[in-house]
Amino acid sequence: MTSTRTLAAAAVALVLAAGTAAARDLTITSWGGAYQAAQRQLYFEPFQKETGIKLVEDTWDGGIGVLRTKAQGTPVWDLVQVETDELEMGCEEGILEPLDWAALGGKDKFLPAAVHECGVGAIVWATILAYDGGKFPTGGPRSWADFFDTQKFPGKRGLRKGPRQALEFATMAQGVPPAKVYEALRAPGGVDKAFAKLDSIKKDLIFWEAGAQPPQLLASGEVVMTSAYNGRITAANRQDKRNFKIAWDAGFVYQIDSWVILKNSPKKAEAFKFVQYVTRPENQAKLPALIPYGPTHVDGGKLVPAEFAVEIPSSPQNLPHGLFFDASFWVENLEKLNERFNAWAAQR
Repeated sequence: MTSTRTLAAAAVALVLAAGTAAARDLTITSWGGAYQAAQRQLYFEPFQKETGIKLVEDTWDGGIGVLRTKAQGTPVWDLVQVETDELEMGCEEGILEPLDWAALGGKDKFLPAAVHECGVGAIVWATILAYDGGKFPTGGPRSWADFFDTQKFPGKRGLRKGPRQALEFATMAQGVPPAKVYEALRAPGGVDKAFAKLDSIKKDLIFWEAGAQPPQLLASGEVVMTSAYNGRITAANRQDKRNFKIAWDAGFVYQIDSWVILKNSPKKAEAFKFVQYVTRPENQAKLPALIPYGPTHVDGGKLVPAEFAVEIPSSPQNLPHGLFFDASFWVENLEKLNERFNAWAAQR
């Protein structure tokens, strides 16, 4: 009798949990800071007014482990903006919902790299080398070799905590051109050389995790230069009148973030309506005026005013210096390199 009651109670609890999840508002998770503030103004609030669908926001700092956790148990997230490797791994593991591309207008309407079975490109963005122009009145760093030269450019450096981009930049600092970086990392000893380069300035590194941190670190004077998301640096200059500089010609890693719907979401229909709304070309074209991340819809790119187009990674003058994020390299190596990086970083 006791076991029967226990099973019945458990069944009721599951039903109530499912009902609670279905009753809540659509939950959209993005990257916080100036970027999410722009999304709120351009997308979240207008979408609610147009459709009557209520939504709530959450933020995260990325990581496939976090995504896996959210895909289990009572669903609390519905729609998430993810990086390329999270998209690849999440889709392969079956925790993401396949998209109806016909209902988005067709795959040919988007940049090829923005098209995936489980995700549609949200923005083209880059991790770049940024510095405080006020700290270097006669000229700042122009290469990743300069980032690693603490005698020529003294002061602390900011670096995203994790192997992604850090290993690419450490490889560029050895004189490897962007187009050859992943070839070098795949070669025997390539990763070891990158870690050795990182180790050469370890005592001068300050690690950051959230995209809002690099401009804060520059503004406070804690660092004189840092890796950063390009949009956050430009937003700080526009909104806070900072004198931060982006060394585009130093080389940068660019990639496409994607919108994904979690497989366990009870709000799949509402989430997809938002995806349809936010990927309209006229809506994508509004973003660079607030924060310079590029559209993924082909027609959206054509609608961006010229004054803002020059600040996005995919502009003709910037793109030749860029390295497109190699998802296959990171899907294959992320977990073991995360472990190695974290162990290395902990040995201060």
